[in-house]
Amino acid sequence: MPRSALPWLARVLLAASAVVLAVGCTTPPPLQAPEPAPQGRVAAPPPAAPPISAWPGATGDVAGRSDRLLVYLPRRGDTLEGIAARFLGGAEQAWRVADANGQRWNPSEGEPVIVPLVNRNPIGVTADGIQTVPILCYHRFGPGPNKMTVTPAQFEAQLDWLARNHYRVLRLGDLTGFLAGREPLPQRSVVITIDDGYESVHRHAFPLLRKYGFPATVFIYTDFVGARDAMSWAQLRELAASGLFDIQGHSKTHRSLVQRTPAETDADFRQAVDGELRLSRAALERQLAALGVQVRHFAYPYGDANDLVLDSMRRNGFDMGVTVNPGGNAFFAHPLLMRRTMIFGDHDLDAFKARVQIRRTSVRP
Repeated sequence: MPRSALPWLARVLLAASAVVLAVGCTTPPPLQAPEPAPQGRVAAPPPAAPPISAWPGATGDVAGRSDRLLVYLPRRGDTLEGIAARFLGGAEQAWRVADANGQRWNPSEGEPVIVPLVNRNPIGVTADGIQTVPILCYHRFGPGPNKMTVTPAQFEAQLDWLARNHYRVLRLGDLTGFLAGREPLPQRSVVITIDDGYESVHRHAFPLLRKYGFPATVFIYTDFVGARDAMSWAQLRELAASGLFDIQGHSKTHRSLVQRTPAETDADFRQAVDGELRLSRAALERQLAALGVQVRHFAYPYGDANDLVLDSMRRNGFDMGVTVNPGGNAFFAHPLLMRRTMIFGDHDLDAFKARVQIRRTSVRP
């Protein structure tokens, strides 16, 4: 090992020890094997990064290791993807190396890199804060002046910013293990969702998400399919077949699930709420059966839910529900009452960045 690396190595080993101690103070649940892919998933999307064979091999030296981490001295041309492929089994694990090194994605020759060998903090809690996962909510795309419409240029700028800053765009179902306190997520995690099922999703959002390799969940209210400016069943099948989109429930008619009409009795209202969930799920699974789509996630119309709605969600086999209450989701978020942040057409890029909330800072007395 070159002498010039020794001061760096000493500092890195001290920092690594501090990280391990800080994480240990949170007493996270014991590490478990990753759980099977959650229901509602379709075929895996095209990889956002080149396959492992495309990354240069990591040929630097291991300066030291324990059962929890190792310290690696990179050579010129090394990448985090190559390091992850060598030590963690796949280039897609590069986020674990980045998270352990303060999001330093471009290793310098001879400058030590910490490579975590085990996941010791699946709940994302450290001494200075709590990890949160933002779920972004879109509706329409296009050139129109409507506040609910995001232009293709705006959407591409947002996706480009996420890509350039190494955010991992996850599927909604990928949060299951994190919410159960079993599976860590990248510090820079975000979920993209789109409500209602407007045709502009197919025309404008689909090509851009495919360009960046980012997945998204589209919440459909089934009475809207094929009507006016909505997507058709054929277009929904195309989205699902792409492997980038999860097609999930948003009710049958998009009526409020928390407000009873004057003509409804309590019994009628309970039956109507149940039908909005049950019938929409049945229609989606029937129409998309050839693609293996299973509907287990639900976006509440207008973001509203109450105890009656939550009881119906459980009876009908839904395991995740999203509101439009803004903010990120920590590991202790209620799976049926997940926060979701609206993205409007009058948001510039700075406003968008401010809404991608990946951390809740601890307030010390």
